[in-house]
Amino acid sequence: MHNVYGYIIVMAAVTYLIRMLPLTLIRKDINSNFVKSFLYYVPYATLAAMTFPAILHASDDMRASIAGFAVALILAFRKKSLLTVAVCACAVVFVAELFLV
Repeated sequence: MHNVYGYIIVMAAVTYLIRMLPLTLIRKDINSNFVKSFLYYVPYATLAAMTFPAILHASDDMRASIAGFAVALILAFRKKSLLTVAVCACAVVFVAELFLV
């Protein structure tokens, strides 16, 4: 029998160390524009990497998911509100699934 609590403690320690070490080891200001821009975009890239596969597999038919994603992109680039983008993308996926079945 494996010790589940041991696994949880080890994972908590590893997660804590990954977050704590950069804060304790790097005390100087970051002067490199490249490093600053890299660190600035990391959260956006991570969110996109986690969200995009979920978008493609959110529906039974990938074509409906792609249609909803395309509508969401178009509306987002036209600076529509988040609620408008989400509702329209969901509506397009729903209608596309009705016609693609």
